[in-house]
Amino acid sequence: MKVACVGGGPASLYFSILMKLRDPSHDITVYERNPAGATYGWGVTYWGGLLDKLRAGDPESARAISEESVRWSDGVAHIRGATTVHPGDQGHGIGRRRLLQILGVRAASLGVRLEYRNGIAGRSNLPDTDLVVAGDGVNSVLRRDHVDHFGTRITHGRNKYIWLGTTKVFDSFTFAFVETAHGWIWCYGYGFSDGHSTCVIECSPETWTGLGLDRASESDGLALLERLFAEPLDGHPLIGRSTSDGAAQWLNFRTLTNRTWHRDNLVLIGDAAHTTHYSIGAGTTLALEDAITLARTLHEHARLDDALTAYGRERRAEILSLQSAARYSAQWYENLPRYVDLPPAQMFALLGQRHSPLLPHVPPRLYYRLDQAAGSLESLRAFKRWLGPKLARTLHARRS
Repeated sequence: MKVACVGGGPASLYFSILMKLRDPSHDITVYERNPAGATYGWGVTYWGGLLDKLRAGDPESARAISEESVRWSDGVAHIRGATTVHPGDQGHGIGRRRLLQILGVRAASLGVRLEYRNGIAGRSNLPDTDLVVAGDGVNSVLRRDHVDHFGTRITHGRNKYIWLGTTKVFDSFTFAFVETAHGWIWCYGYGFSDGHSTCVIECSPETWTGLGLDRASESDGLALLERLFAEPLDGHPLIGRSTSDGAAQWLNFRTLTNRTWHRDNLVLIGDAAHTTHYSIGAGTTLALEDAITLARTLHEHARLDDALTAYGRERRAEILSLQSAARYSAQWYENLPRYVDLPPAQMFALLGQRHSPLLPHVPPRLYYRLDQAAGSLESLRAFKRWLGPKLARTLHARRS
């Protein structure tokens, strides 16, 4: 099979690796518009279950990713001078640039051609191939040419956020909430190497404009944010993306869905197919799982259309629960004032429950008491398991 992968992100690279391992005769080229080593973002997160899947697919790249990752198990929240620690599952962080290096080197060693500085503006720029994999992100030009066919839908979150780095190495997944005269602003930080961490900062649009962050240059905005988060940063600087015009890279998160994931021999993968809010840390995991499923279905089905149909059907079903969790997680932060006056330990407990479709419809203090009781009463746990998905389906049906 001759394959063109557009976009050199984790999904395209890992897909090319898996295809070559299944059949070295596949002719695969990955086209990436940026130079080798150039990427946005700082570190990415994933959980132990992903490593198990990567080991099953390619033990060599899984071993390299594991060795280059940092780990944590606790969550820490800072608010109003109080610090709350909550044990959790083991998380992993790795620099996005390092992840791409590992996957790129492995793909090249298997015979995949990597063409950097080669942006593909549309299908007409590609050679004739059996399969085109659109891994060119949320702004996919290949998907945009057929928006009506794919049924693309994009919704924008209310809050403003900025993706930054810092030399402060967080040894736990760290939350910090700061009250200002213009409302609350908060960050989540996690380590991804021995010398750096990711620090995502978020606030309401009213707080953003009230603090002047909408008008501040990147350098002035970073200086203000460093003062606001001086305690969790422990004197370390924040690092921006240094654009040519000096503007800060504040964004509204875009949630993207598609009704179908392929058209003829063009198939969507990763952020070109779907996005989930950054607060659940699942974007890279979902992209790599897309690659695993696509490579498998292509070898399970003799007809290309059958393989791509099976891939899309399977992955859309698998990510439904995560998309729901991401939606409720984003809404929790958008409605922070509803929770911020709780005692810190209770607030942190509900922060951990932010994916629940039940939480927005129950008074927070009552939900906390029910959740604590459910921890020891099987009947209440069963009621929550039954009511949560039932409520989610009802609300989804009403929105549709």
